[in-house]
Amino acid sequence: MKSLLREWGVSMNKKFLYLTKVSLRKKFKTKWFVITNIILAVAIVLLLNINSIVTFFGGDFDSKTDIIVIDNNTNSYKVFKQNIESYASSLNSSEDEVKVTVKKGNKDVKDLKESLKDDEILVELNNDSKEYLKAKVTSNEKIDTLTYQVLSQSLNSTKTTIGMAINNIDATTLNNISSPVTIDRVVLNEDNNADENMGLIMSSVFPTIILPFFMLTIFLIQMVGGEICEEKTTRSMEIIISNISPKMHLLSKILASNIFVILQGLLLLIYGGIGFLISTNMLKNGLSLPSEVTSIFDNLVKTGFIEKLIFVIPLTLILIVLSFLAYSIVAGILASMTVNMEDFSQLQTPLVFLSLGGYYLAMMAGMFNGSIL
Repeated sequence: MKSLLREWGVSMNKKFLYLTKVSLRKKFKTKWFVITNIILAVAIVLLLNINSIVTFFGGDFDSKTDIIVIDNNTNSYKVFKQNIESYASSLNSSEDEVKVTVKKGNKDVKDLKESLKDDEILVELNNDSKEYLKAKVTSNEKIDTLTYQVLSQSLNSTKTTIGMAINNIDATTLNNISSPVTIDRVVLNEDNNADENMGLIMSSVFPTIILPFFMLTIFLIQMVGGEICEEKTTRSMEIIISNISPKMHLLSKILASNIFVILQGLLLLIYGGIGFLISTNMLKNGLSLPSEVTSIFDNLVKTGFIEKLIFVIPLTLILIVLSFLAYSIVAGILASMTVNMEDFSQLQTPLVFLSLGGYYLAMMAGMFNGSIL
């Protein structure tokens, strides 16, 4: 009796593995799987190298904006030029490039406006009895935000320098007055130190992880339900159930679908890594990360969040796998209750809304301070 049960168990295991292999083979050994992944790989690599593509089609990221200055007896041209070059270089060092050149206008204002090009900005500096300095900025098109920021800060600094010279105020006194107050912060509960930067982390790091996970979950629901509905409509379900239990059949579908989705997620990570490696900007900077990423990483280090990654990363991976399993089980049960794909499409709506609710809750997780949720 025991030998018969053992043989039956071995036979069931072989059938279970066979069904899993057949399901995986149907997913991987198709031309659409290859075509889709080729399209995904090309799209991800192209998106990560968009600067090089724009440059190839005529875009010029190295072009400079010429700032033409008309100094109407303010004697502040040299100070303004030094300020704008200083601000531009400080931004360039933080990887937000602003390329400008400053030169003095040698024509009449009217002639300069008529011959003004799209990459030129005309700045007129005028004296003022109350505000010390006023400026008029003329351009053919809207000035980009960073360039206008450099221009505005440089004009304000120039105005401050002129005001100091007129009122005989030395730079040290002005700096002491305008410098921000020194605040010594004391946090008694050190466990909550990370809450201040959690909003930045949630809005920057988590969407990068959650969005692909959400898309793979939706794909998993449709794949499990679609495969079961296909077998029911083609009557192949009757042959399968006559040779293996419904539980084994459902488990084989769930296992195969989860393996496929996890491998697809790993492929997306590989495509992203390849895109970063061949990105021209990354190669020029010695594979350095963007300033936004380094800023977030610095905040994580300061708050001690990096030390918690030993706990967070395995927990996140476990939760992802458990979520895949839960959604695939429910999708399989719902698909078994329907008779065709149209019925399952309507029945999977609650699952999609549930997943969408979880997505938004994860995006708002930073609002639940101190909650393990």
